[in-house]
Amino acid sequence: MHNTSAIAIVAGLLCATSASAQSSNTPNKIEPLPSDLEIQLALSALPPHLRDQATVYILNPAKGFELAHKGTNGFHAFVARTGDDSFKGDWPLTKYRDDILYPISFDQAGVDAQMRVFFDAAKEQAKGTPSAELKKLIQDRYKSGTYKAPERAGVSYMLSPVLRTYTSPEENDNVATANFPHVMYYAPDVSNHDIGGGQVGGPYPAVILHGHHGYTIQPIGVTEIAALTREYAPMLESLCRIKELWCLPKPKAQ
Repeated sequence: MHNTSAIAIVAGLLCATSASAQSSNTPNKIEPLPSDLEIQLALSALPPHLRDQATVYILNPAKGFELAHKGTNGFHAFVARTGDDSFKGDWPLTKYRDDILYPISFDQAGVDAQMRVFFDAAKEQAKGTPSAELKKLIQDRYKSGTYKAPERAGVSYMLSPVLRTYTSPEENDNVATANFPHVMYYAPDVSNHDIGGGQVGGPYPAVILHGHHGYTIQPIGVTEIAALTREYAPMLESLCRIKELWCLPKPKAQ
């Protein structure tokens, strides 16, 4: 797989889009996706051999995440709308964005640790908890140990050919849309120095969301990205019709 090329492509997309994707001060309401589209989008996070038997959730903005399909293989998938990266850094979470969208999945170790944050956030948001209050609440739970680190090594797949979220959540609230399929491995209290890694966008694996709930992140190759993009072309078109910000950025001309 040509990982270096893949990272370079993604880095270019992020740089090109983040400057124009700053959050505004206008509060936004999250609208539900069509359920069939949301299920397909959630499952796109997983490799093909795990999709059919995975547990899938859809978001009810009035209640939180709800079970759509009970699986049997220990993998759980959903579409994040207010994710764990919202609670990183010192920047203020002034509103709930309506444009954040990223399919993510967890194995059982991640369900018992990482996934709880997403589900708690969705439930609090549905209850009307102000965004700034929620950020403090989640950060306090991290500090108090309410959210435990994964008990074993494990994996979170994010193989979908579309995501929109924060580009450097430990530093600021810039967001971007990108085609960046990747795999994340749980790395509690591991630093880039520990693994000889660097920044996301470089040629080597990198640690993100540092701390008890950190990950090492590994992009897939450009050939695999192209295949996923072709496979999910109708889904990508549907998302683009719903919200222009979910349209994939067009690569720069060479």
